[in-house]
Amino acid sequence: MKPYNYLIIGSGIFGATFAYLAKQSGKRSLVIEKRPHFGGNVYCESIEDINVHKYGAHIFHTSNKEVWDFVNHFVEFNRYTNCPVANYKGRLYNLPFNMNTFYQMWGVTTPDEAMRKIEEQKALVSIHGEPRNLEEQALRLVGKDIYEALIKGYTEKQWGRLCTELPAFIIRRLPLRFVFDNNYFNDAYQGIPIGGYNRLVNALLEGVDARLNTDFFAHREELSSLAETIVYTGPIDEFYDYRLGRLQYRTVHFEQEILDIPNYQGNAVVNFTDREVPYTRIIEHKHFERFGNTVYDNPKTVIYKEYSVEFKDGMEPYYPVNDEKNTALYNQYKAMADQEENVYFGGRLAEYKYYDMAPTIERAMELAKKVLKE
Repeated sequence: MKPYNYLIIGSGIFGATFAYLAKQSGKRSLVIEKRPHFGGNVYCESIEDINVHKYGAHIFHTSNKEVWDFVNHFVEFNRYTNCPVANYKGRLYNLPFNMNTFYQMWGVTTPDEAMRKIEEQKALVSIHGEPRNLEEQALRLVGKDIYEALIKGYTEKQWGRLCTELPAFIIRRLPLRFVFDNNYFNDAYQGIPIGGYNRLVNALLEGVDARLNTDFFAHREELSSLAETIVYTGPIDEFYDYRLGRLQYRTVHFEQEILDIPNYQGNAVVNFTDREVPYTRIIEHKHFERFGNTVYDNPKTVIYKEYSVEFKDGMEPYYPVNDEKNTALYNQYKAMADQEENVYFGGRLAEYKYYDMAPTIERAMELAKKVLKE
């Protein structure tokens, strides 16, 4: 008899949630993590008494009360609301596109004026038939002014490709809100764990056997022999030794700065939407947990400049490139995964799909309901 019911590869939100649910069902799991810390990309590092989101901003939001109650069972969440700001050539615009944005762009003050202005903009676009690329799709949806100031440069930096080279489906719709509301998400629940995401992950893994600095692929046979079933959360193409080819990703490079000022930009997230600024956004981490003038209680601040770059070996994969070519390749790998016995694939990398945290937990719950009854 093997010592564990489950070998869970990866200690991110998916792996940690499944490990907790397995423990609650009386199952024994071993979680292995190749990094020197648990938590995957939600890991936080304390710098100058600020919880820095080491792998980029993570804002928890959901309308699923079961998921919200689940995470709040482990740690209390604060009231953080995501209200990003866009900086285009020194001018600031509220996001998502709402009445504040339209006022800043055109000086309109009523929803009717804003709607008429957008229709005027769209009427000036001469595109016949189905949009052939992202640029044509965006112009048809919002017209020239918003596209050129707030979409074009940011999107081209994010994907490393011209908007005319990107498929139209990436931007099938653009939410336009004719209210003065800067809340980026429509979800019922939103916030950041008080004390950082490490508290949530550590609570999920409490009482579960776990190993850091452990690469599954360096000790595959030995580790696989320890458990009856594998739950794999890493890149699916790596699991199969890239035998059908490599899936493409975009990744993010961060430049961290510790500044001797208490408040750098007045907001957690500022997007830089013109092409000439090389980074896509600046994250000021203290605003995730300090509100109003409480930011001045700490005389220092930590910022991250984010650069979107093409993934190469040795980097952390972030965003799947879900174009037709990569989707077809993933479907081939998924067909192989579906034939596996006692191996389950879950999460952003294993399913080659960009998941926010709440849907990731939902997926782990779905898997747990399915397999823990077996």
